[in-house]
Amino acid sequence: MEEDFELPTGDEMMMNNDDQLDLPDEGPMLKVGEEKEIGNQGLKKKLLKEGEGWDTPDNGDEVEVHYTGTLLDGTQFDSSRDRGTPFKFTLGQGQVIKGWDLGIKTMKKGENALFTIPADLAYGSSGSPPTIPPNATLQFDVELLSWSSIKDICKDGGIFKKILVEGEKWENPKDLDEVLVRYEAQLEDGSVVARSDGVEFSVKDGHFCPALARAVKTMKKGEKVLLTVKPQYGFGEKGKPASGDESAVPPNANIQITLELVAWKTVTEVTDDKKVIKKILKEGDGYDRPNEGAVVKVKLIGKLQDGTVFFKKGQDDSELFEFKTDEEQVIDGLDRAVSTMKKGELALLTIAPEYAFGSSESQQELAVVPPNSTVCYEIELVSFNKEKESWDMNTDEKIEAAGKKKEEGNVLFKAGKYAKASKRYEKAVKYIEYDSSFSEEEKKQAKALKVACNLNNAACKLKLKDYKQAEKLCTKVLELESRNVKALYRRAQAYIQLADLDLAEFDIKKALEIDPDNRDVKLEHKALKEKMKEYNKKEAKFYGNMFAKMSKLGSLESNVSMQLKLILLIATMSKFFIHVSCFASTRYRSVCLLEAEPFESEAEPIEKRMIFSP
Repeated sequence: MEEDFELPTGDEMMMNNDDQLDLPDEGPMLKVGEEKEIGNQGLKKKLLKEGEGWDTPDNGDEVEVHYTGTLLDGTQFDSSRDRGTPFKFTLGQGQVIKGWDLGIKTMKKGENALFTIPADLAYGSSGSPPTIPPNATLQFDVELLSWSSIKDICKDGGIFKKILVEGEKWENPKDLDEVLVRYEAQLEDGSVVARSDGVEFSVKDGHFCPALARAVKTMKKGEKVLLTVKPQYGFGEKGKPASGDESAVPPNANIQITLELVAWKTVTEVTDDKKVIKKILKEGDGYDRPNEGAVVKVKLIGKLQDGTVFFKKGQDDSELFEFKTDEEQVIDGLDRAVSTMKKGELALLTIAPEYAFGSSESQQELAVVPPNSTVCYEIELVSFNKEKESWDMNTDEKIEAAGKKKEEGNVLFKAGKYAKASKRYEKAVKYIEYDSSFSEEEKKQAKALKVACNLNNAACKLKLKDYKQAEKLCTKVLELESRNVKALYRRAQAYIQLADLDLAEFDIKKALEIDPDNRDVKLEHKALKEKMKEYNKKEAKFYGNMFAKMSKLGSLESNVSMQLKLILLIATMSKFFIHVSCFASTRYRSVCLLEAEPFESEAEPIEKRMIFSP
C-alpha cells in the first residue's frame, strides 16, 4: 500500500474492540454470490470466487493479497492491483485494520471475497483523511494469493517457525525417532555459525541447539522452515565457543536457522518396559500385520552388540526363515516385534536379555550367544499368512478352534507358562463368544468350553497374582453355572487375596453346601478361619489403642456426643463388641474405652453389641 494511506494502523480499533469479539475460528460456509455476517460486529463477507482445499491462514502467518478498497458509494481509495504489487502483512498482529485480520482468517488460498467492514472495525470516528471520512463503512475486494505459516511452536515466543516448503503427508517425528536433516544457522548480522548438508540424530538427544529437536517434532517429511530462535532455545546467556567447523555464538544471541527435514526412521517400544526397541529402516505396505498364530516368512540377520553374526537366513537368495507367531518357535522379543510389522517392512530390533536368550549361554547357527546378551536383528517381513479369524469361520470351525486353543493352554499351564496359557484361553472364548447362530447342541458345547476356559484362565490369573481378573472370570462362570464349585473355590481364593474375607467366606460356605466332602474347599475354609481370626485380633488391637488414647485426652461435655458417634461408627466398620464406660464429673463428662472384643454373630444388631454404663 502507498505510504500516505495508513491502512495498517488499526491500533485504536485494537484497543477499543479486543475485549468485545466473539468470533469463530473458521468462517461461514458460503456459496459463490452468497453473503453472510462473520461474528457479531457487523463484518460481512460475500464470496466472489472459491478457493482451494480446506486450509485457512492463522494469526502469525504472513499473508499475500491483492485488494481494491472503496467507499459504499463506489469511490475507490486504494488498490494493490493498480500498483501491480501484492500486499504482504502478518495476520493478527494489528498491522492492518481489525476487519482485515478477522476476515482474511476465513479465506482459502486463491479465494476472492468482498468484505463490508463497519467503521468500528476500520478507521472509526477519525477516518483516514483525506481519502476516508469519519465513521465510514468500507468495502474491500480481496484475493488471498498465498500465505507462509509462522507458528510460535513453544507458545512462549522462544521459537517462531515459518514454513518455506510444505512437507508430505501428516506424520511428525516422535522423541525416539532418528531424523535426517539439513540446516544452516546464522546470527542476526547474517554471519553463518554452523551448517550441515545431512546429519542424523535421535530427536530426544537433539543436535546443535535445543531448537532443532523442538522444531523437527512439528515438521513433516520434506518440510523446509525458517526458525527464529531466542537465546533460551539457542545457547543462552553463556553463548557457544567456536569448535571444528562451527563458529562461536555470542551470549544472549538470537539465531536464524534454515532447517529441512529430509527423512526419519520411526523408532517404537515394542514392550512396555522398553526392552524391545524397533527402528524402521524401510516402511512396509498397507496396514495389515500378522496376528497370533500367523505363519511368517522373513529375511533375518542376528548380531551381538559387538557385530558378531550368530544367525543368518534369507540373505543372498538363500531360503527364507519361516516360523509361526506366538508358538515359542523364536525368542520372545522377535515374536512380539514381527507382529507389529507390515509386509515389506525392514526393521532393526534391539532386544534385551529378558526377551532374548536370558541368563544362559545359547549355541546358535553361526556363533554362541553369551549369557545376559542384548542382541540385534535386522529383519524384513517378506510375507505372512494370518491365522483364520472367528468371523471367517462357520460354527463347527469355531468350536473346533476353541477346543484346540484350550488344549494349547492346558499344555502351557502344565509347563508353568501362565501368561501364555491365559492368552490361549482368552482366544478360545473369543471364538465362541457370540453363539446366536449356533444350534442347541453347539450351544451346549460352546457353554462347556466357556466354563472350562474361564476356570482355567482364572487359575492362571491366580498364579500371576492378578486377583481382580481371577474374580471376574469366576463370576462369568457362575453366571453360566451358579453351583460350580471350582468357580466358587477360586473366586474365594481371589477374595482372600483382595482382603474381602466376608465374600470369601460366603463363597466357601456355598461351595461346601454343594460339595461337603471337597477336600480342597475344606482346607481353604480352615485357612480362611485362621486368617479371619488373625485379622480380627489385629483390628481389635488397633481400635483398642485408638480409644485408649482418646480416654487420656478427655473432652468437654459438648464433645461427648461426637465421641459416641465416632465409637458407634468405628464399631459398625470394625465389627467389634465395644464396652464403653461413661463417668460424671462436676466440670465435664468423657468417654473412655475399657475393652474391645470380636463379636460372633453377624446378624446381631449393633445396638446390642454396644454396652454403655453410667
